[in-house]
Amino acid sequence: MSNKGNKPAAIFLMGPTAAGKTGLAMYLADHIPVGLISVDSGQVYRGMDIGTAKLSFEEMKDYPHALIDIRDVSEPYSADDFRSDALSMMDKYQNQERIPLLVGGTMFYFRTLQYGLPDLPSANEKVREKLLAEAEINGWQSLHDRLAKIDPASAKRINPNDKQRIQRALEIFQLSGINPTKHAQTARREIPWNIIKIGIWPSDRHVLHKRIEQRLALMFDQGFIDEVKKLKNRGLDDSLPAMRAVGYRQVLEYLDGKCSYDEMRMRCIYSTRQLAKRQLTWLRNDSQIKWFDSMNEDFPEKVLEFVQKKTSVHDSAC
Repeated sequence: MSNKGNKPAAIFLMGPTAAGKTGLAMYLADHIPVGLISVDSGQVYRGMDIGTAKLSFEEMKDYPHALIDIRDVSEPYSADDFRSDALSMMDKYQNQERIPLLVGGTMFYFRTLQYGLPDLPSANEKVREKLLAEAEINGWQSLHDRLAKIDPASAKRINPNDKQRIQRALEIFQLSGINPTKHAQTARREIPWNIIKIGIWPSDRHVLHKRIEQRLALMFDQGFIDEVKKLKNRGLDDSLPAMRAVGYRQVLEYLDGKCSYDEMRMRCIYSTRQLAKRQLTWLRNDSQIKWFDSMNEDFPEKVLEFVQKKTSVHDSAC
């Protein structure tokens, strides 16, 4: 199950939200010996179940995924934490003669796992305070515009409403004179694995948008608002990174009386569409990905065939 220079194989299964990644991962698990690892910055947290589209209890029994429910929402979990945990699980599965199959939509986790994190300057309170003061006067959009001039690639990835990431990107540049994208390019500590990258998405954008709307409707039917209420009743708010996740932030705003129910639903749809757009932008910049159209009925079989060719494993379901 190795090859390419005797490196062990690992599969990265990526795609925008609602593309069908989880279903495909379970299909592959039925046919080849894999160990499933979640790559989702929301699913690491206990109590964030409905809004992160976590697997059901029955699905987790049949298709156990590592790195789900490993932190309380109040606890921090960084990309570097993920890298350490994921590498540990990959080694474990390799020792069990299973191929690590990493599946999810947190693209920064995938990149951090493969290449490591750059050696960035530490946070500087004076610089941060100055940036905050500028944002209060001129608005965060003006800081995002400045970032676009300094580092177009980072500005494209970072939402203009993501104050924390805009601030950090500008802070890095002011402290080092190097933009975050160049830092990332010089960071590379590539892991000793033969990484097989698979991307899936529906080729018709309207189909993806429809799937997003259907998924959100199901979440609300399943009790998403009550889930966020429970977290809010614990005193948790959007000062925590976990609570700023798409969907959770919008429901918090509704519970705080900042918008109507209908406005909240529309904001959830819009924010999820924007997330999918950012995920696709990130993925399209990776030339190593083999793409499959999830609108094709036989795409799971095509993916399985591709993986078998790349890893020389046989279909265990036969």
